[in-house]
Amino acid sequence: MPIATPEQFAQMLDAAQEGGYAYPAINCTSILTLNAALKGFHESGSDGMIQFSTGAGSFASGLTAKDSVAGCVVLAEAAHRLAEQYDCLVALNTDHCQPDKAEGFLKPLIEETARRRDRGENNLFQNHMLDASVLSLEENIAISKEYLALCAKHEIVLEVEAGVVGGEEDGAAGSADTPAEKLYTTPQDMLAVYEALHDLGRFTFAATFGNVHGHYKPGTVQLRPHILRDGQQAVIDKYGEEAEMDLVFHGGSGSRLEEIRETLGYGVVKMNVDTDTQYAFTRPIVDHLFSNYQSALKIDGEVGDKKIYDPRSYLKKAEQSMSERVAVACSDLLSEGQSLHGQI
Repeated sequence: MPIATPEQFAQMLDAAQEGGYAYPAINCTSILTLNAALKGFHESGSDGMIQFSTGAGSFASGLTAKDSVAGCVVLAEAAHRLAEQYDCLVALNTDHCQPDKAEGFLKPLIEETARRRDRGENNLFQNHMLDASVLSLEENIAISKEYLALCAKHEIVLEVEAGVVGGEEDGAAGSADTPAEKLYTTPQDMLAVYEALHDLGRFTFAATFGNVHGHYKPGTVQLRPHILRDGQQAVIDKYGEEAEMDLVFHGGSGSRLEEIRETLGYGVVKMNVDTDTQYAFTRPIVDHLFSNYQSALKIDGEVGDKKIYDPRSYLKKAEQSMSERVAVACSDLLSEGQSLHGQI
């Protein structure tokens, strides 16, 4: 199945909202991690999202070029071809683009989609994220309106964020000096975002409720999912049930299952998963090399064992492990068995 069309992606979001589940959004940096995400979705009977950060694009373009746009185009084009092998719908997203990078990152990628559409082809990306949370709410909304209008011209959904997600993830970072109140989006913030954006095009909203990037020991992160409930209620009370927003849960790795499931009832349709899948990918590589130390290295003049140090020997294990963690995310988010493939 090819990557979801804009119409199919809209139906995916609607189905998740109506069905009380969410899609895992898996950060990928390579063909291997793309295959792992697709395998996890397919084997779970789940649709899903794959996303690339500016850092992923830079990495994928190679150590010489370090070109975020070129790398993301390569990854996205590869995803379009690879997804044809699987019985699930997948949408592509870019993750955490700060305002100072938007001109040189988001606009060229939107233009790439425009060129594909002119040729009668599917959008390169179905979703882009503009993370203007470093700005004041007024400035954030102003630039979000600009990019939402640009995305809407090409049937691209824009993901926006207000408030600060703590921790650090591939260039997106809260500061140790961030005031505690900035970690929690207010109902007034959600109302302001809805009122400014709802008539310009389709968007999703990453509200912050104490969530953090990275992985922490149990009890360290103090999530307040009721913030999502209260914000949604403020919007619905003023504008009706049809105004319920599609929300995004950032920093989903390491969260407790009961907290993940609670957010689904408040309109979360997408949860970002990166740290957990990074670990799942790396863990079997470490085990392989530690368990086969003498064979993986040419020690004391020996020749080692080519079958052991052939990267495929451990990268296959990494792909399998990551795909299994993607399947866990599908189960956690109740998207398992919910694929719309073949129905829309």
